[in-house]
Order: sequence, then structure tokens, then C-alpha cells
Amino acid sequence: MDTPDTPLFVRACLNQPVERTPVWFMRQAGRALPEYREKRGTGSILETVKDPELAAELTLQPVTRYKVDAAVLFSDIMVPLNAIGVELDILANVGPVIFEPFTDISHLSRIRRYEPEEDAPYVQEAIRLLVKTADVPVLGFAGGPFTMASYLVEGKPTRTFAKIKALMHQNQDFWFLLMDKLSELVVASLSAQISAGAAAIQLFDSWAGYLSRYDYEKFVWPFSKKIFAELSKLPGPKVPKIHFGVGTGAIIDLMASAGADVISVDWRLPIDKVRQMIGRDIVIQGNLDPAICLAPFPVVAEEAGRILKAALVAKEAETDSAKNDKVSGHIFNLGHGVLPETDPDTLSGLVEFVREKTGHK
Repeated sequence: MDTPDTPLFVRACLNQPVERTPVWFMRQAGRALPEYREKRGTGSILETVKDPELAAELTLQPVTRYKVDAAVLFSDIMVPLNAIGVELDILANVGPVIFEPFTDISHLSRIRRYEPEEDAPYVQEAIRLLVKTADVPVLGFAGGPFTMASYLVEGKPTRTFAKIKALMHQNQDFWFLLMDKLSELVVASLSAQISAGAAAIQLFDSWAGYLSRYDYEKFVWPFSKKIFAELSKLPGPKVPKIHFGVGTGAIIDLMASAGADVISVDWRLPIDKVRQMIGRDIVIQGNLDPAICLAPFPVVAEEAGRILKAALVAKEAETDSAKNDKVSGHIFNLGHGVLPETDPDTLSGLVEFVREKTGHK
């Protein structure tokens, strides 16, 4: 049960004793929910998030329906860039589209200093509203510098990342300045969300797994480390930090060493194997394949049970934490976001399944 000071989700992020494994879903607020489609209507998400009351309501919809343990803010990683004047849109069934992609160092002047309370006060206001009304902790987030840079350079979502990979090798001065600017923007965004009341934050460097280990370590990892280091300097109680990427098997140990409290992994690696790769001090989040949620519920439950068993095996392999049955070192989640065609009842059943298998209802 959550307490006013230390909710279950926050304690789990900090590897503290918990009654059961907490559960939430990336993209839990969105098109899978009929109430979302009814309330949100049409138009760009970039306009929707400018209404703090609506953003707060959309954030709480999955909490009410699924009974998850965290309310992830309804927003988008591109909001800060849009707020400082970078011309972009987020197109349905496409993703972020940059009207004028970044191709040379002169374009860096388009990324000015981000002042959250002046440029996007609606983000913090939505969090403040949620803190007053939600009975679970609010999870803020931002995009990782590489992931945002991929959109800025490629101009739209890509499967090859060819332009950005070429850029980081051909024009390293440009690359490192771009990453510096984006890192500063991320720190400003997450710091403001924490000040507004976010109980934890997640850095979505979703596409970092498309890089080689060498490229990630040289061109991306130092900036992730810088972000987490700066956030750790903030005054007040410690706010847990989660680090997420897709297809990160070749770099998972590097990501885990960047400074987050939780490493979120996709479905490609079993949790017990991840534990062997990253050591014993970091909590693991994940990692059900979102596509499995389209199958009949017995299939979903079987796969979820397998993941919970892998998390238990990982725990038992660690002598100290194995002595404390209330420390799991695991947060149940999907390996990526909820697919739009997912049946909401499947996710409700999944939450109940995890609760029953790991502790109290």
C-alpha cells in the first residue's frame, strides 16, 4: 500500500522494501482507451498538452481503469523543442516531423535555452494538478538527446538512422554541440517537472539501441551521464531516475552505468540475463513484448508469469537481496509502449495478475 511519503512505485525504484511488484505501462494513456479517443478528439498532441486540465485528465484515465501504480504524464518528448520555436509536428501514424531538418552547425542557433515556466508552463501545471488529485505518484519524462537529435537530423522517424550516424562521424564538432544543447534542454525540462511534483522521471533514449557499442559510448553515453549527474544535484528528497531504450542488449551495461536508479529493458533479453550484465544495484523495469498483449489473455498471463519468474531468479542470484523477500528489484512494464489496438481489458487483467502473483491484491 502506498504511504504519503513513499509510494510503492517510488520505493521499488529505489530498491527499497515493497509489498509486491509495482506495474505501469509506457503509453498507458492513449489510443487503446475509448475514453481517451472520446475526450481527446482530433488535432495535434502538441496542442492537447497545452491544456493542463485535459492533459491531467488523460493522464489519470489509465490509472482509473487499470489500477496501475504510477501516472505517467500525458505529454511528448518533442514538447520542449516545439516550445522554443523548432518548427515540427507529430503526425498520426508517422511520428515527429521536422519542417527544416538540421544539416549544419548554423542550425544550432534554433535551439535556444529552454525556460520551462516561460516556454511551456502548461507541462508543470498539469503535474501540479495531478499531484493534488492522483492517488499514485506522477512520473515525468523527457527524450534522450540522441533520440531527439535523430528526429532533428533525419527530419522524421527512420529505420536506418543513416543521416545521423554519418553526421556524428563526419562533423563531430557539430554533433557534440548539438548534444550539449539538447542535454541542457533535457536537464531544464526534467528539473522543472521534479520541482512541480513529479515523484520520478524517465529518460526515453528510445533509439540508442540502433547504435554500435563504440558509437554509443563515444557519442551518446557521456551526455546521458551528464543529465543524470545534474539531476542528482537537485535539492530535496531523491527522485528516482529511469533510463529506457529499445534493442539495447549490446549497450545495456553502459546505459546502466550512466547514473539512473532503474534500467528499463525491452523484450529481447530475459531479466535474469540483464541482471548478470548490469550488476546488482540497479532496479530492472520491463519487459513484456507489447505485441503479446494482442493475444488471448491466457497467453499474456503465461508470458507475464515467465517474466516474473525471471525477475525472481535474478533476485535469488543476489545473496543480500535474497535475504529480504520484500525487495524485488523489479518493476513490471512492457518492453515498449502500449499498441493502439490493445484491448484495455487485457491490461486491466495483466495488472491484477501481477498483483496476485507478487503480493497483495
